[in-house]
Amino acid sequence: MRFGERADADAATRRHDILTGLGQGAVIAVLALAVLYFFFGGALRRGLAPPRPPLPVATAPAPTLPATERRLDLGGENAPPDVTSVAGWAVRESDNGDRPFAIVDKRRAKVYVFAATGRLVGASPVLLGYAAGDYTVAGIGNKAIADIKPSERTTPAGRFQSEPGRNSLGHDVVWVDYDAAVSMHRVRATNPKERRLERLATPTPADNRISWGCINVPVAFFDEIVWPNIGKKRGIVYVLPEKQSLAAFFPVTAPSLLAQASTRKGNNAKP
Repeated sequence: MRFGERADADAATRRHDILTGLGQGAVIAVLALAVLYFFFGGALRRGLAPPRPPLPVATAPAPTLPATERRLDLGGENAPPDVTSVAGWAVRESDNGDRPFAIVDKRRAKVYVFAATGRLVGASPVLLGYAAGDYTVAGIGNKAIADIKPSERTTPAGRFQSEPGRNSLGHDVVWVDYDAAVSMHRVRATNPKERRLERLATPTPADNRISWGCINVPVAFFDEIVWPNIGKKRGIVYVLPEKQSLAAFFPVTAPSLLAQASTRKGNNAKP
């Protein structure tokens, strides 16, 4: 071996020894840190400040009218106590926000339409679901009319966020309980045997149960009162129960528990 070649070999050997030593040192250092963390890591963690909780997300409150503008005003209407109770609570607690609202009295087959401030705009007899009851059958909104049994033709009770829309025939309606295909609309006298117009004209509510669940109102009342107030924009509709107690659907001490209806589009509207 020549002199130059031996010098190169010695240099390579020294580099190898240095790298080996560094590697062994790194391994020893890692092991030492692991041992220290095992014995003292808990103390180190407890000494750290707890993580900062996430900041609350600001949500815009529901718009309401000033208290000075809100006052229940029934005019000359002699409404029954359960109607005035719910109307007074809605106005007093601003449950309707800045929206107009309606109260459907199923026991007396009558609807009351209010401005957002609590002033009664109008009242009228209505036609309601054939069957007495305060709940709907699950999935009834997707059933064909021919498949709905007479006992299933109920108008559900509760608090609903209404919205304007059109039914499958293209007619203007106010959706009340969309999932149950229940809306408020003009009375349609398409079946003479049902005598819907005659039923609306009688002085008692005994014969006002004929629909598949929808709330039928006289044409003039729909055009002049319902549509201008809760038809052209969203509103609140309170449907009073007829089988259950009023408190079962309107617990005034816990308004957040009131049922809300879906507002999705498109289903099989019932007449």
